[in-house]
Amino acid sequence: MAAKPKLALVTGAGGGIGRAAALALLEAGYRVACGYNSNRAGAQKLQDAFSGALAIKIDIASRASVKRAIAAAAAHFKADVAIVVNNAALVQEKPFEALTDADWDRMLAVNLRGAFIVVQEILPGMLAKKWGRIINITSIGGQWGGMRQVHYAAAKAGLINLTHSLARLYSPSGITANAIAPGLVATDMIRKELKSKAGKRKAAQIPVGRIAEPEEIAAGVLYLASEGAAYVTGQTLNINGGMLMS
Repeated sequence: MAAKPKLALVTGAGGGIGRAAALALLEAGYRVACGYNSNRAGAQKLQDAFSGALAIKIDIASRASVKRAIAAAAAHFKADVAIVVNNAALVQEKPFEALTDADWDRMLAVNLRGAFIVVQEILPGMLAKKWGRIINITSIGGQWGGMRQVHYAAAKAGLINLTHSLARLYSPSGITANAIAPGLVATDMIRKELKSKAGKRKAAQIPVGRIAEPEEIAAGVLYLASEGAAYVTGQTLNINGGMLMS
């Protein structure tokens, strides 16, 4: 009997990059727990369209919510999560001088601690199977810093380093950990930034001459989730149109 397709958990799957990643995985034959916090409708559309999809409520800032979501996905699919795409994130534009302790704490709770909680909760199943794929969606902001999103950039930089640490810890057990750092992507999250003068200047300076489509980021997710990427770990895949070259 052929093995069942692996189970993936994609957070923030209701829209943007998360939805594109979940859709790419579903179309490739994976089963996908499509995590959402506020955008239930977007995740539900995936469930309605694919028998291998499950829309599931998850607030990654809450360990209790993460535990419930993972347990619900495991019960529904009768399988442990083998692939996790930590995509859910919070954004906030605000001058550095105006940032409050609450702004800072909330940003790190979602964009950094959230990924830590999710990975920590799914690790036992991966370790038992000696196979896993951890894919963290970070940002070019985590590589070159932020102007009006200093706390966002700091959290995303931390996520890159968390990825490195996970790769060092768990690659010997067959669990790879990699990050994807998009540049500007055509999502609701970015449209507000592109309306500003700084955002327009940034878009005009992209060597490829345009911003990315969510599906182009999803293609990177699909590769890193595959058997073909078994020897890729601890890396940051830059999908940014040449905004940052390294």
